[in-house]
Amino acid sequence: MDDFLEAVRLTEALLFAAEEPVTEVEIEKRLPGSVKAAVVLERLQLDYAGRGVGPVQVGGRWIFRTAPDLGPALALTKKEERRLSRAMEETLAIVAYHQPVTRPEIEALRGVSLGRGTLDALLDTGWIRPGPRKEVPGRPLTWQTTPAFLEAFGLGKLEDLPSLDDLRHAGMLDPAPMLGVAAGGDGSDKNSGAAEDT
Repeated sequence: MDDFLEAVRLTEALLFAAEEPVTEVEIEKRLPGSVKAAVVLERLQLDYAGRGVGPVQVGGRWIFRTAPDLGPALALTKKEERRLSRAMEETLAIVAYHQPVTRPEIEALRGVSLGRGTLDALLDTGWIRPGPRKEVPGRPLTWQTTPAFLEAFGLGKLEDLPSLDDLRHAGMLDPAPMLGVAAGGDGSDKNSGAAEDT
């Protein structure tokens, strides 16, 4: 058997047996000869296209997952869906697009003070985590998203987030900011940045 076929078999077994997603670097360390993990993973994706399971990239790492369209048929228990508050949605979007970002930076972008529980609630979802401290006076803590965020939103990597143009074309953003309204605000906050969301 040639090195490439052996590499495909080995990668398939590794992803199948892995408890957690595996990086391409970790895969490549186990491959014979000069076979590249990216080529092997591409072959596996082709081999598993249309099947019940397949290799997927989650947060820059690889693992076998059930085909998304089969999920409802396989669900053993009903998930309790919990809606995010508007403050949580806005904060999560800011963290995703501006990470690593500090609390004061989040508040400046939102135009309103961040409620005490907003970051805690997002931390509880597992979608954000503390990042490195910013190298400015006071060294404030930054926030960034986690691989669980990518998985929850079906993203392989952060670069897969829709661009501002994509969001505008989908009607999720105003085509142009209105005069007299602070950037990032919708004019609905009656008070200045001193207000606190709930």
